[in-house]
Amino acid sequence: MNLKKSIKKHFFQSKNNQLTVGTYNESTRVNWLEKVLKEIPEGSKILDAGAGEQQFKKFCSHLEYVSQDFAEYNPEELDLGLQMQEWDYGKLDIVSDIASIPEKDSSFDAIMCTEVFEHIIHPREAMKEFSRLLKKDGYLILSAPFCSLTHFAPYHYYTGFSKFFYELELKNNDFEIIEMTTNGNYFEYLGQEMGRIKRIAKLYSNTDINSKDIKNIDKIKALLQELSEKDTNSSELLCFGYHVLARKK
Repeated sequence: MNLKKSIKKHFFQSKNNQLTVGTYNESTRVNWLEKVLKEIPEGSKILDAGAGEQQFKKFCSHLEYVSQDFAEYNPEELDLGLQMQEWDYGKLDIVSDIASIPEKDSSFDAIMCTEVFEHIIHPREAMKEFSRLLKKDGYLILSAPFCSLTHFAPYHYYTGFSKFFYELELKNNDFEIIEMTTNGNYFEYLGQEMGRIKRIAKLYSNTDINSKDIKNIDKIKALLQELSEKDTNSSELLCFGYHVLARKK
């Protein structure tokens, strides 16, 4: 069976089902963070490093929550790549460089840093700073893309980080990995980008995707969804990112 016939076959098998391939990047991460944060002992002092709009503060009501960010991102500063329409840091507890946070050694029981490393010029220095700030047996909660498009420009310095980065840098900074899981896989990532085509075509090709093109895209997404359901380990090639829970030795 050639590719065209294969895509058509998978589409007709899946057309009555909702096409969800590539849509679970954020929700999977949020659900993981909520679960992990709930397991941090009540009353623990947690630092939200690179807190942004502090969207995960809601999961820290049982903790002593401290927010930190450099607070310089402005979506109107540069019309390039994927930008937020609006951005509001709110009231931050600490405004500083993430690799130089004005707190004493061993100040925190836990540190959370989510989707931030790609926006830091020197992420290894940030990892070292987290080690300094955490108490012995303290928890480090990390997530970052494995692959990402340009976003939050001009503060986008890396497209992503592999499992090997975490394994090496956490070991070098006296951390033990408790859990490291992938978010998504090769087929899910492609599905996510298929979902962006209409927007990207308009932005970068000045082209409006027509209904026929949408149907063709949906056929490919249906194939990707079926392949994702059969996936064995394609995340080693490509995924949305890694979720990491580590403990300071």
